[in-house]
Amino acid sequence: MKILPATRLLNNWLVLLLLTPFGLFAQNGIIKGKISDKISNEAIPFANVLVIGTDFGATTDENGLYEITGLTPGLYNIRASFVGYEDATAFEIQVTNNKPAVADFELSSSSQKLDEVVIKAPPFKKTEESPVSLRTIGVAEIQRNPGGNRDISKVVQTLPGVTITPAFRNDLIIRGGAPNENRFFLDDVEVPNINHFATQGASGGPVGLINVNFINEVDFFSGAFPANRGNAVSSVFNFRQRDGRDDRIGGTFMVSASDIGLTLEGPIGDKTTFLLSARRSYLQFLFKIFELPFLPIYNDFQAKVKVKLDKKNELTFIGLGAYDQFELNLEANDTEEQQSILDRLPENPQWSYTNGLVYKHYRTNGYYTVVLSRSMLDNKAIKYYQNDKSNPNNLILNYQSQEIENKLRLENTVRAGDFRLNYGVGYEFARYNNSTFNRIFTSAGAQTIDYSSAFNFSKYNVFGQISRKFVDNRLSLSAGIRADANTYSEEMSNLLEQLSPRFSASYSLSKNLALNFNAGIFYQLPPYTILGYQQGGEFINKNNGIKYIRNNQLVAGLEFNTNNNARITVEGFYKGYANYPFLLRDSLTLANLGGDFGVVGNEPAIPRSKGRSYGMEFLFQQRLFKGFYGIAAYTLGWSEFEDKNGELLPSSWDARHIVNLTLGKKLKKNWEIGLNWRFQTGLPRTPFSNNSSLVANWDVNGRGIPDYNQLNTERSEAINFLDFRVDKKWFFPKWSLNLYFDIENMFSASVSSPELFLDRPLDADGRPIGSGVILNPDASVGEQRYKTKVLDNGTGQALPSIGLMIEW
Repeated sequence: MKILPATRLLNNWLVLLLLTPFGLFAQNGIIKGKISDKISNEAIPFANVLVIGTDFGATTDENGLYEITGLTPGLYNIRASFVGYEDATAFEIQVTNNKPAVADFELSSSSQKLDEVVIKAPPFKKTEESPVSLRTIGVAEIQRNPGGNRDISKVVQTLPGVTITPAFRNDLIIRGGAPNENRFFLDDVEVPNINHFATQGASGGPVGLINVNFINEVDFFSGAFPANRGNAVSSVFNFRQRDGRDDRIGGTFMVSASDIGLTLEGPIGDKTTFLLSARRSYLQFLFKIFELPFLPIYNDFQAKVKVKLDKKNELTFIGLGAYDQFELNLEANDTEEQQSILDRLPENPQWSYTNGLVYKHYRTNGYYTVVLSRSMLDNKAIKYYQNDKSNPNNLILNYQSQEIENKLRLENTVRAGDFRLNYGVGYEFARYNNSTFNRIFTSAGAQTIDYSSAFNFSKYNVFGQISRKFVDNRLSLSAGIRADANTYSEEMSNLLEQLSPRFSASYSLSKNLALNFNAGIFYQLPPYTILGYQQGGEFINKNNGIKYIRNNQLVAGLEFNTNNNARITVEGFYKGYANYPFLLRDSLTLANLGGDFGVVGNEPAIPRSKGRSYGMEFLFQQRLFKGFYGIAAYTLGWSEFEDKNGELLPSSWDARHIVNLTLGKKLKKNWEIGLNWRFQTGLPRTPFSNNSSLVANWDVNGRGIPDYNQLNTERSEAINFLDFRVDKKWFFPKWSLNLYFDIENMFSASVSSPELFLDRPLDADGRPIGSGVILNPDASVGEQRYKTKVLDNGTGQALPSIGLMIEW
């Protein structure tokens, strides 16, 4: 969506650089924070804090507070340590002159009874519950990622096991699983989707909606999910947000090639801080200028308010909302491609929000967590034949649906001797309504879907996990169990039917080398679109005995941590699926859908599909060290699901080979450059059905119909992208400025995306004449067919972007 010419953007950017003063200012950067016990939240006095690679450091006071002054603005790694605790390191803390950088540490006590020894922890996060398949992403990594445009979903695509879709979307396809298999948590509050223009029934969209300025770090689990994180079979994301500043009101202004945003933060009294942001796109103006046939407009809002009631109690409010409009530009109809897009795309307004309260009460040996939240998605789509709204008979699609979830989760985390326990219960009251009118033609023939449905039901779960370290902390073991059920149907009402045991182990073979393992059974509820589908006034999929999707996982690997803030991991994984919804209308499993706009799962289904994905991953990750940082990742994997004959075929996400290489360097005078190379072998695709060209079919669908009798028998071309980014920062006494120039796909590598087009009559300049079409003269007697052709509608354009961020 970044479409300004690269040369124009670059010239403007360089002019702005030349006009900006280069004067030197006082270097009064500050790092401050608190060091506390991770379980009890008790302050740790007299702990040591060191700015790695410098002579700067401090010791905490009796309240666990520290402050380090006199720092030159830049990125620093900070280490905290205290006797009897595992030390901890915070990487790439951005220090400026205009506000103190905050680095709080929660130290874990060692199970060893040592009085004079500090336990050195590895530089990368690793928990007893998830010793494998856990990657932690810092805010600096998100902000500077080449081609990422400050979007966490795009940054995740540089990690092993993540498949890229050729449509430049944010669909998260993890280890061969479908886009609907992921879950997101924002400071313990579950958020159904983190993208604008969300695909209902899946998790993707083209633009992320979480403000990176709120993020402290992100834990990305591609397996080995803790027991308190349920309803996921491919990945779990834990977003941990920072607190608002507590000294004064400040803010951040951000403008890029696609949107503009403002973040404000500061104190409200002595015990409360806030973060508040709003963002709006102006893509509709740019798209009109460049005569694109669609006009996306997105807005998002985010808030965090934290109240520290006293030393033992705190309350946090989380808010996240989006309002999106997708309109058609009917004036952009001069080319075949433009006319084809206008023929098939609906108008698609959508809005969503999540609000949540998180209460924590700390005790000497643990803490309670109470999470109360509400989420809602309102999704609409409307389409008229040739976009003519004057005749009601031209109506092809009129869709409106709402998903509403009210959730309560109670957790207790406790340390009992050398054991760490986490257990709790959860309850959710959900409501879904759907009104669908849709005239469609499939390979099976003509259908008109016309129904309305509404239902509500309760979900409930229990979970528990126990962890302990043995053999002088070299061996860590963790066992957990979870059970989910709901009142939707008898098949899913018994907790014991969805029992999810899991087990993790990690053994340190040497100081830097560890062997890690996890096995577990995980369950996920099918999308509401499947649960709420009706035929003849009945919930047909309920009658079909739809069930939770089951996934058996096994992961094992080696991890080597170097002495230079780097690690190398090799992991093998296997995922076995059962009870996946099999869609009866087109005879394919839901697991093959979700990487496109629209709605998936709104049709009859039965719980019969099986599948599997397996492979190995390699990762080399270098934290900032002597100005360099980088990631090298390779994935070899297979993803297969059953077809209508029960045979395992490559799924739509069977990428086989994925290579990612990210390299960056911090230069003098606060310059920074980065490169990101992505290579992925082509994904399977299904050829078009011969019935696509039938006049009755095309007039409704406006596009080719896949021939699912030839499911995934073709493959697209390989993806081969190179992204480039350069940043320049200035630090003034009261504010700072960051300019960046980013090019995605800088060599304009083409990505094949065949589409079926009508063979329209053209004028002397090669432009389609009106909306006329050509009937196929070779059609059989009694058949009316359009003359069609296949065009490569792939993307082969460099996408430059320029951005400016002012912080005060």
